[in-house]
Amino acid sequence: MPLKPNICILRYNEMRDTNNSQPVDSNLRPRNIIRAIESCHEKMRRSERKVADYILANRKEVIHMRIVDLAQEAHVSEPTVVRFCRAVGCDGFQNFKVALAQHIAHSPEYEEFSFGDEDSARQYTFKVFDSTMEALKKVRDSIEVTAIERAVELLSNARRVELYGFGASAAVATDAQHNLFRLQISASAYSDPHVQAMSAMSLTPQDVVIVISQSGRTRALLDAITLAKQNGAPVIALAPSGSPVTAAADLAIYIDVDADEGDYTPLPSRLAHMAVLDILAVGISRSKAGVRDHLKAIEKGLQVLRTDIKE
Repeated sequence: MPLKPNICILRYNEMRDTNNSQPVDSNLRPRNIIRAIESCHEKMRRSERKVADYILANRKEVIHMRIVDLAQEAHVSEPTVVRFCRAVGCDGFQNFKVALAQHIAHSPEYEEFSFGDEDSARQYTFKVFDSTMEALKKVRDSIEVTAIERAVELLSNARRVELYGFGASAAVATDAQHNLFRLQISASAYSDPHVQAMSAMSLTPQDVVIVISQSGRTRALLDAITLAKQNGAPVIALAPSGSPVTAAADLAIYIDVDADEGDYTPLPSRLAHMAVLDILAVGISRSKAGVRDHLKAIEKGLQVLRTDIKE
């Protein structure tokens, strides 16, 4: 009996094949099995989500497991594991393991890092670089180009852009404000919830909001999103997939990076957010009329502010 096409996977593959004229074969495994799991997570039954959560946390171990092992570790039945596999577009557990193994093979990860008291300067230096490169590569491999294109279109035509973020995300918002300013786009970054609320209530449909969140669960951001949408302003969210922030936004750009832990660790998620915002800035510079000439003029004007060191 042929596998019944899964609606969630069909939609996922349709997004991936927007610019491909060939029809999508719904019986094929999804190209990015991790993205497929995350995309379908909220639509799964509670027992299937247990399987999904265990796999997302232990993906390398799962490819060596039997179905009975996974069922035991996830505290579910074996039929539940099979239903999970079908929910993400695979026709069985072995087929799923092949898809997962292929994903891992084509997305090599740097060794997970954690700081130790005995780490030398060389060790923690390499750990910081490795974790950052892993985070950026993970976001690059999973990013939806159609979402980037739509965000560039919205921002290029915006009357003004408001950026909201807290903590480390506030610094990212300020950096993006600077980039947009260079691109002749009126932009403001706010990290105070009361100011964000006032900003959101003054927006119009010609304005655009960018919300930036590492957790995707900040209540104040959700309140600001609601106010902005009530005033007709489209909201772009940079946050983890499956989070309340991305669910509430009009357009989501998923930034899925492992949570930062420890007494002090670098913030690869912050750098991933900044990289995506730089991508949007590049897109705007290519689509917005007159921007390139303006950037050249800025660079020429800044030359007088720089010290000319002569040997």
